[in-house]
Amino acid sequence: MAYETDDQDTQYCFPAINSSCIKGKRSIHEYNIMYMFFSLLSAWTVFLNLLVIISISHFKMLHTPTNMLILSLAVADLLVGLVVMPLEVIRLIETCWYFGDTFCRLFLLIMGLLFSASLSNLVLIAIDRFVAVCYPLLYPQKITTTRTLITICVCWFCSSAYNIAIVFSMSNRKFACYGECTIIITFAWAVTDLFFSFLFPCTVIITLYLRIFYVALQQVKVINSLVKAGKCVTEGSVCRKSESKAALTLGIIVIVYLFCWIPFFILSLTQQTEMASTTAYALLWLLYINSGLNPLIYALFYPWFKMSVKHILTLRIFKTASFVGLAYNNN
Repeated sequence: MAYETDDQDTQYCFPAINSSCIKGKRSIHEYNIMYMFFSLLSAWTVFLNLLVIISISHFKMLHTPTNMLILSLAVADLLVGLVVMPLEVIRLIETCWYFGDTFCRLFLLIMGLLFSASLSNLVLIAIDRFVAVCYPLLYPQKITTTRTLITICVCWFCSSAYNIAIVFSMSNRKFACYGECTIIITFAWAVTDLFFSFLFPCTVIITLYLRIFYVALQQVKVINSLVKAGKCVTEGSVCRKSESKAALTLGIIVIVYLFCWIPFFILSLTQQTEMASTTAYALLWLLYINSGLNPLIYALFYPWFKMSVKHILTLRIFKTASFVGLAYNNN
């Protein structure tokens, strides 16, 4: 970001305050283009995730444990587009934080909560697919919709408590100037966050999905060999193949998320727990963009999402028959 060096042309975030940060200078065209682009990105993220939320909430046949986890992930992604993105856009374009220190902490709390909740949901999705693929006979008994909803609530609560603790640890921090909102945590919290927000969840996710992919490939090979041999394929085998395909689809979501998330976290460690550089902002927005990618993956691989979106956009969901009319297919 280029700043004016001439005192006469220097602009400050808060001109009446001596300790005010210097405001970055942009042309009117830069302002308009950036605001338009990021506003559309935020609206797109909210719209797509709202479609997922309405689909799963409205159609009772979609109330499965796996879809409850997808719903929870969509809620986190929608809040990113609805709350976090607009505030981050103002901070990025204006190069100033106009909302005060208290709201800065609240903003960091919400942002951390949504990131933690998303990662927790991905861990739960990995566990759900692991049981479904590797232990299909135990899945209906162990993974129920009620248990899944309780687990989701616990994860959101733990994520909230964890991020509140981090924000309280930042209460004595001092900014270089008035008008910035940066992430500065102690070394002890950085190490703790490294384990709980990076090493542990990523290890669990990667380990489970490696096992899932191996078992899924073995199951598909067996089923395909039975089909080629002209032997009867049981309904259970078809279900296992369906579960394997669903696991592979959700695996794509996990891989995309980790691809977007890991570089940001590595950079946060290399910058001594302070995030304010241009590279950091770019990687942070890569995380925000990821919130709008998940619904596109559902649209590409889940027929039930395509069908439900058609019902929503054509307003057929207001008809009683829409509950029955949706051709549910979770493949």
